[in-house]
Amino acid sequence: MLLLDDNTTSLIAATAMQSDASTVPPPADDEFTQMMQTRDSIHNALKDSLKGMDINDLKAVVSGENTILQDGVRELTQLTVQFIPRLLVAILILWIGFKLTKMLKKIIIRALDKRNADASLKSFLGSLSDVLLKAMIIFMAMDVVGIKATSFIALLGAMGLAIGMALQGTLQNFAGGVIILLMKPFKVDDYIECGPYKGYIKEIRIFHTFMRPFNGRTIIIPNSELATKSLINHTKEPIIRLDVVASVAYGTDLKKAKEVLWEVVNNEPLIVHEPKAPTIAVSELNNSSVDITLWLWTTVEDYWELWKHIREDIYIAFNNAGVEIPFPQVTVHQPAEKPAIRMEPRAAVERHSSVEGERIGTGD
Repeated sequence: MLLLDDNTTSLIAATAMQSDASTVPPPADDEFTQMMQTRDSIHNALKDSLKGMDINDLKAVVSGENTILQDGVRELTQLTVQFIPRLLVAILILWIGFKLTKMLKKIIIRALDKRNADASLKSFLGSLSDVLLKAMIIFMAMDVVGIKATSFIALLGAMGLAIGMALQGTLQNFAGGVIILLMKPFKVDDYIECGPYKGYIKEIRIFHTFMRPFNGRTIIIPNSELATKSLINHTKEPIIRLDVVASVAYGTDLKKAKEVLWEVVNNEPLIVHEPKAPTIAVSELNNSSVDITLWLWTTVEDYWELWKHIREDIYIAFNNAGVEIPFPQVTVHQPAEKPAIRMEPRAAVERHSSVEGERIGTGD
């Protein structure tokens, strides 16, 4: 109960406002009235709050249980309880995955050893498989923990596409090198022929192949060209054939010439008679000669040694046996003397003036 002075009209108005809260107070006339109105507003707000508050909520406020700090601790505890099992599973996936990656790498290297793959290819493919498998395992572990790896995969895919377009030729050479080292169409020290290039293979790398021709230079060929184009491997098989052409003049006794050639073949220790025997036959009738071709089989190691002196042996044998070796000949025919051709004299012919002469000349 407020004590009011009966003589003060402003106090009487404040008392009436307190008794009826729903009544809108009149405008404040002085400072004291404004203070009373403020106090009553606070009193009414506190009264309304206490009237609608539950006793349990009031107890939580008094005891300090319903605080922001405790809510944060509760949420952190809940997250930790959910995260720890995921973290343990992710660690287990990493441990088992890395063990399996190591085993798979050994299996890949053993498979390449069985195919007699190049040492550089084994090292490269082993490292590549190790990196790819470990990346897959790390992405799996991230997904288990709750870290979405989709964005990382998309980023890596975009980067791979950009790099692939920029290095298209290099990637083709890399793929060609892998095909060569896996399929082994040729190996080091093989003598091959690919288009204009001929020589021994010196070194096979991931992107290029080094070839050594007879002139001592080094030819560097992109692997994509060797992997996609046709080539001749002259040393792939252990026994190869050497073709030699021996020409004789027309009118030569072919039986005698063949006997001389067979004598040369039988006296040559580098020629192989098994499993394929040598063959001698007439192969061409040229303008000035009869060509006899010898198909001689020899080992890869002895090929060039036989190539160097077999023609010399044939020349010596033909010379000793009197077999004529032809050479280009030109027959000159001298015609009989013929009387000279006389030209009949011609009479002078009157020349007529041309239209152009008339125009340029005298003007007649």
